[in-house]
Amino acid sequence: MKTYRFFKRVWSYASNFFKKLIFLFTGMPRQATHLWEKLVVRLAQSLLFILLIVISIDFNLFNLFGPSPRLFDLQNPQNNAASVLYAADGSMIGRYYHENRSPVTFDQLPPVVINALLSAEDIRFYHHHGIDVKATTAAIFSVFKGDRRGGSTITQQLIKNLYKTRTGDQKGLLQKIPGIDIIVFKAKEYISSIKLETLYTKNEILTLYLNTVDFGSQSFGIKAASNTFFNKPPEELMIQEAALLTGLLKAPSYYSPVSNPDHALRRRNDVLTQMLRYEYINKQQYDFLTRLPLSLKFNHYKEEEEATYFKSAVARELKTWCMSSGYDIYRDGLKIYTTLDPVIQEHAGMAMKKHMKSLQNKFYQHWQGREPWVDANGRTINDFIENLGRQTPAYKSWLNHYANNGDSALKALSIPHKMTVFSWEQEIDTLLSSLDSIAWYAHILNTGLVSIDPSNGYVKAWIGGNDYRYFKYDHVNQARRQPGSLFKAFVYAAAFEQGMGPCDRRVDQPIRIKYTENGEEKIWTPKNANWVFTGINLSLKSAFARSVNSVAVQLTKEVGWDKVIEMAQRFGITSPLLNLPSIALGSSEVTLLEMVNAYAALANRGEFNDAVLVTKITTHDDKIIYMHQHRPRKILNAENSFLMENMLRSGLSEPGGTTQGLWSFDLFRYDTDFGGKTGTSSNFADGWFVGITPRLVTGVWVGGEYPSVHFRTSQTGEGLRTALPLFGLFMERVMQDENLKLFRGRFPSPPAKVTKPYQCSSPAYVPRDADSIANSGIAPAQ
Repeated sequence: MKTYRFFKRVWSYASNFFKKLIFLFTGMPRQATHLWEKLVVRLAQSLLFILLIVISIDFNLFNLFGPSPRLFDLQNPQNNAASVLYAADGSMIGRYYHENRSPVTFDQLPPVVINALLSAEDIRFYHHHGIDVKATTAAIFSVFKGDRRGGSTITQQLIKNLYKTRTGDQKGLLQKIPGIDIIVFKAKEYISSIKLETLYTKNEILTLYLNTVDFGSQSFGIKAASNTFFNKPPEELMIQEAALLTGLLKAPSYYSPVSNPDHALRRRNDVLTQMLRYEYINKQQYDFLTRLPLSLKFNHYKEEEEATYFKSAVARELKTWCMSSGYDIYRDGLKIYTTLDPVIQEHAGMAMKKHMKSLQNKFYQHWQGREPWVDANGRTINDFIENLGRQTPAYKSWLNHYANNGDSALKALSIPHKMTVFSWEQEIDTLLSSLDSIAWYAHILNTGLVSIDPSNGYVKAWIGGNDYRYFKYDHVNQARRQPGSLFKAFVYAAAFEQGMGPCDRRVDQPIRIKYTENGEEKIWTPKNANWVFTGINLSLKSAFARSVNSVAVQLTKEVGWDKVIEMAQRFGITSPLLNLPSIALGSSEVTLLEMVNAYAALANRGEFNDAVLVTKITTHDDKIIYMHQHRPRKILNAENSFLMENMLRSGLSEPGGTTQGLWSFDLFRYDTDFGGKTGTSSNFADGWFVGITPRLVTGVWVGGEYPSVHFRTSQTGEGLRTALPLFGLFMERVMQDENLKLFRGRFPSPPAKVTKPYQCSSPAYVPRDADSIANSGIAPAQ
């Protein structure tokens, strides 16, 4: 009653006000005497009142009605579109989106789609100006008859879809009154529809609509829907397929051909009936088409299937660019062109699966009867799984639930529930508790692989882990681990820059280094990996090939470990490096990408390129908004870079070289040079290998997700046994692929002026157990 009296009073005041205005502007007497005069007054009053209401609603007077789309909004509709990620060969390898949508132009819309849409949604679309009075009147009467039907035009639906006119933040004060909200919603949509019709042609409105609507199954817009349900572009849709898609618009879930095929078939035939009624098809076509099955070719984009490590890495890479440019890769429908070679990527994936499946079986056998999480002394770490459980969001949630009672929270994590877990054989549907799940994954070794063209830094393959669906953490550029002997390359590069050369000699003997750490005087006495010092006077070339720790540490002492750090940073290492003599043996944690990028410079005659993932970005209409600029920089002179390249190749030719395992792979009949370096961290927690060729530099890391999980012996856990074989399998596939001949080749001849000898005689090989800082006294990272 209060609402009724309020509006009655408003109408009374407004009527009197408008009556005075009419008398003032028309010159009519203050008191209308003739019937026609009274009708004119009443009509004018009504029209002026409606105008006042329209203006009040459109401008949201006193916040009574909620905001309406402004003219700028209508002229610049924000229609979220998916950005597409392309490989180097132009093939699509992923998409970024909040809503899976790819816009089309009107020319790409076939007549069958338009005809089906008009028949199903708005047959008088080309004859009204945003509001279909006949359909609206019919809709009002249908409510009273109990047979409610829609009366919204395509334009009104577009307004509702584009500007979310019925969401909570669009409501005004009056819309809190029951019954008033729908009137205000409709009024706002009517007003905005009329304005939209003045700004766009009918064809433009149809195009906007078909690029906007939700077809279900996470498909927004006709192009995404056509691809999702029929695996074809809109231009190739058949009449019955167009009828099915437009029929979905009424209720995408209820009429889904995937989950409710019977409903979808009935709705499709209803649309075909409408098309027959409006003579878009004839009776013969109708009879034939209604008997056809749905014949889906469902091609649903699943986020977890699309979200590869490389796709996620590109998104991280572009985060800063997006902030500075104002573009949003999840909204703006960009085209992102990358360096990834899909053929090389496939070879990397196949090699990884073959090797890691085999290595995992060896790991299970290695630890049979024992848990693999151990401390530096090989003792099982008590409460290892429980401590990991305490770091999970689920534990923190239960902790809040149980008023900070940790025992109760852990007990909740011990309750079994259904889940699917990773296995190299196949996914396993099982019943496990959260703690059981943590233990399951703690037993699994993981990996990272990245392959780069050293001439320009272009990333050709990127494997961030076993399987993105189960292991989201990227071991190429997110994980930091101790690189072991891989770091020796920077020691020898720094030594060469200070005048030393491959044929200079050092005795393999014990060494003591005094240094200061946090104000405390300390002495470091590193050991060789096998705890044996041979006393042999080794050439630096032989010491590097055999990965002798004592020689690398002697050189570090001579040149200064600060110079080794400076050299590493010059080669693109940006991870924090400890200013300690143990840096020579890779005691600081780095990423795989950093190490591979550094070694790429050694394979490129000392010329460094930043790793490149993206070469170009354009808008949906091919306007270039980003283009990679190739800016190499020289970080090592021609002679020293040649000598370092020669050192990396020496592991294959020097007796006892750590890369000799490559000879067991089919690599050396393709007119291609190879080199590389292995690395193993403390207690065999991390196995590394970086292999070089003139056209590809590839790095591999293998280890447990936690440094406390690892092999126990050099025969099983060092890099030449965990990481090198994956490189060998990968490059074997690349070499054997006749379509990848571009990636074969020899290193260039030595530069004209090589003043330092580099062809030295080598002593007989002394058997060794490992190749890195294993057993060197450096504490493993926990």
